Amino acid sequence: MSPLQELIANVPQTGLVRWIGVRPESRAEMLVLDAVEARREAGLTGDHARPGARYARQVTLIQWEHLAVINSLLGRAPDQPVVAQDLRRNLVISGINLFSLKGRRFKIGQAIFETTGWCQPCARLEQRLGEGTFQAVRGHGGITARVIESGIIRLDDQVSVEPLGPNGYASFHPG
Repeated sequence: MSPLQELIANVPQTGLVRWIGVRPESRAEMLVLDAVEARREAGLTGDHARPGARYARQVTLIQWEHLAVINSLLGRAPDQPVVAQDLRRNLVISGINLFSLKGRRFKIGQAIFETTGWCQPCARLEQRLGEGTFQAVRGHGGITARVIESGIIRLDDQVSVEPLGPNGYASFHPG
């Protein structure tokens, strides 16, 4: 492995689940939860995401630290911030750079996930939160993931990254 590959492969940080939410149906208000079941190939219980192994957007995650950036870019007053449910992501994670999870498997609580892509903002955010929201969220919208192994996720659960082997791939394989 090259020095750059070694730096990319090493993710020593662990994250923390700060917020959990599901959308029972498209465009519905978010339901805020203390715990949720992540189901293999189906996403989160109670969320409207389409099930199936090929559906890459089973779960959406955003970084807690990026909420402050989005608020700043929108010029929001500290007493009227954009909050997690406004951005319509399922999980808000602090303490780990979600972009470091690209091409990786990671564990949240009891569940194992695989990153499938970036979670870009949609036009509805602009309609919902006002002009400039789309641009403020670009690059800060988080990631999408697929559930590889079912399990329960609770507030304050840890997020940890599966180490990459010498071939550059995660060593973890679900049973």
